[in-house]
Amino acid sequence: MAGFHHGVHIALLGALLLAGALRTEASEIVVPPGSGMTVLIKQGTPTAAGRPCYIIVARRQVTMLLVKPGEKVSIVFSCPDPERYFVLEIQKNIDCMSGLCPLGEVRLQPPTSELPRLNRTFIWDVKAHKSVGLELQFPLPRLRQIAPGEKCQDGTSYSISGRIDATVVQIGTFCSNGTVSRIKTQEGVKVALHLPWFLSRNTSGFNITNRSSSIKRLCIIESVFEGEGSATLMSANYPEAFPEDELMTWQFVIPAHLRASVSFLNFSVSNCERKEERVEYYIPGSTTNPEVFKLGDKQPGNMAGNFNLSLQGCDQDAQSPGILRLQFQVLVQHPQNESNKTYVIDLSQERSMSLTIEPRHLKHGRKFVPGCFVCLESRTCSTNVTLTAGSKHTISFLCDDLTRLWVNAEKTISCLDPRYCYKRSYSLRVPGYILQLPVELRDFSWKLLVPKDQLSLVIVPAQKLQQHTQERVCNTSYSYLVGSSTGSHDFGYFCLGGSIERILVKENSSVTLRTFTSSFLQDVSRQSLTVSFIPNLKEEGIFTVTPDTTSKVYLRTPNWDRGMPALSSVSWNISVPREQEAYLTFYRERSGVVCQSGRAYMIIQEQQSQAEEIFSLEDDILPKPRCYHHSFWVNISNCSPASSKQLNLLFWVTLTPRTLDLPVIIIAVVGGGVVLLTVLLLIICLLKKKKKQLNKGPVVGIYNGHINTQMPRQPRKFPKGRADNDSHVYAVIDDCMVYGHLLQEGSNGSFLRPEVDTYRPFQGPMGDCPPSPPPIGSRAPTTKLSNDEALPCAPPESESEPYTFSHPHPHDGSQRDTDIPLLETQQPEKPAAE
Repeated sequence: MAGFHHGVHIALLGALLLAGALRTEASEIVVPPGSGMTVLIKQGTPTAAGRPCYIIVARRQVTMLLVKPGEKVSIVFSCPDPERYFVLEIQKNIDCMSGLCPLGEVRLQPPTSELPRLNRTFIWDVKAHKSVGLELQFPLPRLRQIAPGEKCQDGTSYSISGRIDATVVQIGTFCSNGTVSRIKTQEGVKVALHLPWFLSRNTSGFNITNRSSSIKRLCIIESVFEGEGSATLMSANYPEAFPEDELMTWQFVIPAHLRASVSFLNFSVSNCERKEERVEYYIPGSTTNPEVFKLGDKQPGNMAGNFNLSLQGCDQDAQSPGILRLQFQVLVQHPQNESNKTYVIDLSQERSMSLTIEPRHLKHGRKFVPGCFVCLESRTCSTNVTLTAGSKHTISFLCDDLTRLWVNAEKTISCLDPRYCYKRSYSLRVPGYILQLPVELRDFSWKLLVPKDQLSLVIVPAQKLQQHTQERVCNTSYSYLVGSSTGSHDFGYFCLGGSIERILVKENSSVTLRTFTSSFLQDVSRQSLTVSFIPNLKEEGIFTVTPDTTSKVYLRTPNWDRGMPALSSVSWNISVPREQEAYLTFYRERSGVVCQSGRAYMIIQEQQSQAEEIFSLEDDILPKPRCYHHSFWVNISNCSPASSKQLNLLFWVTLTPRTLDLPVIIIAVVGGGVVLLTVLLLIICLLKKKKKQLNKGPVVGIYNGHINTQMPRQPRKFPKGRADNDSHVYAVIDDCMVYGHLLQEGSNGSFLRPEVDTYRPFQGPMGDCPPSPPPIGSRAPTTKLSNDEALPCAPPESESEPYTFSHPHPHDGSQRDTDIPLLETQQPEKPAAE
């Protein structure tokens, strides 16, 4: 380093006046002979925009100037702000091949105060034998490694490179205020110190020590922790490839009362022909040193004392070498109370279940935040751990605040054989071994898979559910998200305390229990759903709703935030109690949907009368609030809507006690009077009939002996007309026939009206099937009334009708043909003789 003491002599020459140029400060640069130093002024990258700036040397304008040992140059700039255009490099070559290397502190020569105000880079290039190790020592403040593209806060940085034969290997870029205290290299080292133009500094900040022995690897980086903290470090050439078949080591100095954990932030592996890429740990007290891990393994944690970590490359495939690189973090903190407790998660009996413990996203104001690690078997630790089915796992926690972690679990319930699954039920409950963990449960998801177009699902809660809406939010400690298994759409969030009794889902779906507060553990006994496999549905979903008489029931279409899925159909089966009436109200006057193809419809059908009301959601105004006395369906079918005009409908149902208005009362009174009059007349008829039967005995008529009851031989011959004989005269007239006109008037003429053929629809119980969507071509709103209210008809006549016929006395010797046909028949005509 003797050359540094001679320095580079820079003299101030004064002000030079150039034709038409601004007055700038002149500098004289002198490089002593034999100093091994060069001074280079060149344009920065990129060149600043605006008027160009030049270096004026001997009245010549240049953009680059190189001053070699033994030269003396006077310069001036053609602009007042040359720091925007030029950078200054001062390089010192140090040869350790021919003799001893200079030892001790590396000084800046010349001082920055004597240099032009440019961004400066001091470079020391040290060459040594392969068997010689060099050590760079960085006393306080130590260094902190940064990734490519990052900037140091004060603008000062170190770039350190090693050498493998003629190849330069980038060890890393470092800022101040870190943990890196020493860097050991072999076969030479190159250090570049970058200083901003406005900073005055006279020290380099490091020492160079000559180690006579070889380190037998690319480099060794020492990281020293004084207390709690973290350090992020990278492999050589990061993010490019680590040199083939090389070895690199990090040494960590940890206080005895602290614990260290390693996490790999980013890594990739190359294609190896021979050997295997790996990391090796030398851990104090370990009986298996070195402990070897693959880069994809969970790395050690909760380590006490100093330890080493080494990265070993392999012989790569020449045709496709790949890239080996590693970025990792070492976190040092105090041991936690939970680190000595273990928890057993037994998934050995599970077939398709996974459980993940991971950090939740929280913002921290502290400068240093202790890490939260989950450790398997107390040694292999990571910020997140996924436990799979088929094994028993023992875990512990290295974390100062367990509220920074949460648990997410997923279980699959699938049906492979419809004959086996049909009508089978499964309980959706969170297992107890998850609830015993000291970490909050975030989500537990059940993926429910069914054979397509063969079976569907019905979800039944132990307590009725409420749908979460802005008008009535779920204020419970947890809720259920019901949606598709792929996440493409959802039916919404549901919580306890509502009116939804069950949810029918057509295809594969998922049910996710999501917690919101820590009080979930107090409500855990209430969480219970049952899912069963049922015959295949035609609609995406059917909700069975039994409204509460004390509050509104808010309901909304699926996929509320993104719009109801295209070409889907959903129904709500809303029950109305006998003594109540339901009012259906829609939130908006119009749906707002605009269809690109197909049509969007809504059908409202009262189940008792089967009357359907069909509305075009694209064209029609939504119905005003209306009353329903019986249970009814609401069916909504979507089209393929425009992206900005999706279908979102919100409606609610309220129950009130049923009331009868004046017309209903009048009709009921009149109808009751008619029924009473009918009953009285029937009683009178029966009493008089019984009285006459007692007076006259069993005879109910007089036999007419002259009436021939045989089939006539001449059907068209009837010599005596009806007016001339007594065949139409009644010997007995029943009282019912006398007062029959009164009954006819009292019942709107329906008592004696002959019955006619009418179609009577099925009048049995209904309600399990929602209304079918209307034809695609239908546009106008229509009302379709059923024919269940048939015209009132009199009962058909029976064989015991009380008709009696007159019986005239027979005349002696009478041979007249008095045959009267009881059934007029027509004989077929005989064919004419040929």
